[in-house]
Amino acid sequence: MASSSASSIQKIFKYDVFISFRGEDTRKTFVDHLYHALHQKGIITYKDDEKIEKWERISEQVIRSIEDSRFYIIVLSKNYASSSWCLEELVKIIECQKTTKQIAYPIFIDVEPTEVRHQSGAVGEAFAKHVEKEDGGRWRDALKGAASLAGWELKNTFEGHEAKFIQKIVQEVSLKLHFFNSSIDGKLVGMESRVKNIVSSLESGYDDVRMIGIKGMGGGGKTTLARAVFDLISIWFEGKSFVENVREVSKRSGMKDLQNQVLKDVLADENIDVTSVSDGKNKIKRNLLDRKALIVLDDVDDINQLEALASERTWFKPGSRIIITTRDQQVLVAHGVSIIHDVNLLSDEEALCLFNRYAFKKDIPNQRFDELSSKVVHYAAGLPLTIKVLGSHLCGRSDHVWKSAIEKLNTIPEDQTLKRLEISYNGLEDDQKEIFLDVVCMLKNKKKCEAIRILDSCGYYAEIGLSVLEQKSLITVSHFDRLSFHDHIEEMCWNIIRRLHPNEPSRHSRLSIKEEIEYILVKESGTKATRSIKLGYSNLNSDIIMNGIRKMEELRLLNVKCDGTEVDEVSKYLPDALQFLCWSKYPFRSLPETFQANNFVNLEMHGSNITELWEGGERKVFNKLKFLDLSYSKLRTFDLSVTPHLELLNLTGCEDLVELFMLTECLSLKGLSLTGSKVSNLNLGLTSHLERLYLQDCSHLKEIHAPVECLKKLVRTGLSRCLNVSYLEVDKTHESASLNSKDTVKVSLCCVDVCPLHARNDLPEFGFTCIYDEPRSSWSGNLDKLFRFGPCVCENLEYFLATICDLQDLRKVTLEGTLGFVEVEKSREAIFEQSTISASS
Repeated sequence: MASSSASSIQKIFKYDVFISFRGEDTRKTFVDHLYHALHQKGIITYKDDEKIEKWERISEQVIRSIEDSRFYIIVLSKNYASSSWCLEELVKIIECQKTTKQIAYPIFIDVEPTEVRHQSGAVGEAFAKHVEKEDGGRWRDALKGAASLAGWELKNTFEGHEAKFIQKIVQEVSLKLHFFNSSIDGKLVGMESRVKNIVSSLESGYDDVRMIGIKGMGGGGKTTLARAVFDLISIWFEGKSFVENVREVSKRSGMKDLQNQVLKDVLADENIDVTSVSDGKNKIKRNLLDRKALIVLDDVDDINQLEALASERTWFKPGSRIIITTRDQQVLVAHGVSIIHDVNLLSDEEALCLFNRYAFKKDIPNQRFDELSSKVVHYAAGLPLTIKVLGSHLCGRSDHVWKSAIEKLNTIPEDQTLKRLEISYNGLEDDQKEIFLDVVCMLKNKKKCEAIRILDSCGYYAEIGLSVLEQKSLITVSHFDRLSFHDHIEEMCWNIIRRLHPNEPSRHSRLSIKEEIEYILVKESGTKATRSIKLGYSNLNSDIIMNGIRKMEELRLLNVKCDGTEVDEVSKYLPDALQFLCWSKYPFRSLPETFQANNFVNLEMHGSNITELWEGGERKVFNKLKFLDLSYSKLRTFDLSVTPHLELLNLTGCEDLVELFMLTECLSLKGLSLTGSKVSNLNLGLTSHLERLYLQDCSHLKEIHAPVECLKKLVRTGLSRCLNVSYLEVDKTHESASLNSKDTVKVSLCCVDVCPLHARNDLPEFGFTCIYDEPRSSWSGNLDKLFRFGPCVCENLEYFLATICDLQDLRKVTLEGTLGFVEVEKSREAIFEQSTISASS
């Protein structure tokens, strides 16, 4: 949903607001307060005493400023009409308001609209000296025009309370600006009036605690409307929280997570931890009394959800506002919410405007599609989600495809929304359909980069596929780079999967409903039809899971979460078709002996009991494996020669790991983490493409062999609390893709208090930070110098500092230590040109 049709060419304004006022009346009082209130909210405002330079001709600058302003606030006071300059401003404002559709708001301070319109009373007295002037008629018409515009009288608004009056003005301007900017972005259609209705009912100028409801069918725009209101008015509150998908999250994770989110958002405190629903209620009641909050609870379907998140108005500070969206009005009524807004579906005109923006990327379509567009919009029945999906599907398509789509729509009953959405799915290529089904069933809320890795593991061109799904409005990527979609889309997806065998889950291609999966595994009734399984936290014994998937010979994606209790090693089994396996707390000590792993691309076993990949030292090669995560497992050794194409190896937290064998070149390896392991020696001589290396907390690490060649592509390194270093981080930032550009490299190091290699050395702790630019087209070897020298400088401090200062393309060095350091630094200072040195004792 959103604002009405915007002009195809939008004027760019220099100022948001121009204030016209009589200085002697209001400059230091009302106008000063208004100006600062606008400025605080980021509204760019022109006020003559703030912007005019003494040497400029005022008239020319003010005229330009009026033309360059989107809104006008005309502060009509007793002496406004006595100033010919104010009247000339007013003439220009009324002219712009009529010809270029800029918006003017008259504000009546100590005068009434009738006095301005008829130049009577105090206004008449002020205007009297202009009556006989040549311009008197123009000025009189301008005053009449201003008085006829919609504005506000101070004495009749909030009983004359100036602060609340100014707040209302700023809110109105904010609202208009919000939708003006939104119409430029093309994201909203038909929304402005709907948002104004909600904002009006919230009455944020009053100090009560108010709850309002927004109800309507799925896909009708409830969340979009609530988000628009939230974005618009949240600046007026001390804390804010938009809680999405309450219905879904409460079923998946319970109410504690939602209570946690409200508290963390409103209080801006990430350290809050809710231990139970009762604890969450008490924390909300105790902590939110001190902060005026705006909270949106989106998609509520149960009174218990409201009881846990906003049970009583007394929980909140006066002035707080709670907005609740739901499909079920009874939930709102039961909770005592008396102000309930129905989300009206789009009118024909609004629907056509929204459709045009998705189908043609503009408000006005190609004329030959006029009739076809009207037919499609008619079938969408004003539902924004359907309009977006159909518009995206038909964008750039031929007349033939349009007519075919309309023929299909003709066969679908008006009440079957999901069938209409399915037309877009049917227009996908086969691989894209598979990607779509996997995303909806298996990858909901996954980060996009993770989803790409998983889908690539299954043999798809994931990046292109996800882009197509996004273009067709079947999925969206959130601000946090996570995949999401409307619940209508999810429902449509599951209908597609289940329709052939609605009562036989074992014959469905994807399984994610816990009860169905557990039943199939216990009964060992799996079939070749199943290709993907996502089993949430389950109490099933791992032996049962292994035996239950034996008949699923075509299973390629398996995601399991269960307890890690030790089990019978004999029962181990994995289908050879498997390409992606994520099994947290995998209970077995190795992979099944019968498993061939020829198709394996991604293996994740966080917190597993695995001690070796293959039992008895067998060396089966994973020819396709690219991503391996055995973090926090019981692995003891690892041989990279069995994973020749590995790109990412995560062995973080493997406290029993003592050796990493690297006997052949690892040309594909880009990421390596051994954080917290007991590896003592590390040879990186065969990893020429390594980009990320994490060795934090490797307290047993004594030696790193790192030739220049293996560090050329390194962009991020962590060696804190190993090699006698308290802290060491390397971070390289690519500033441009150009070969002639430079990468900015930042190296930070802090030495340990006492060097264990030189226990009798009395040098205190020291640290350094250096930043240098490294030409993309060449390799300067700076990192190699740092690695080669090592962080222990106890026996040759001066040489160490000289090495740092001699780094090529150095821009800045900060060294911290004793007075002895300062002397050394000053002796080296001639080496620097634009670099700086600082030291502290």
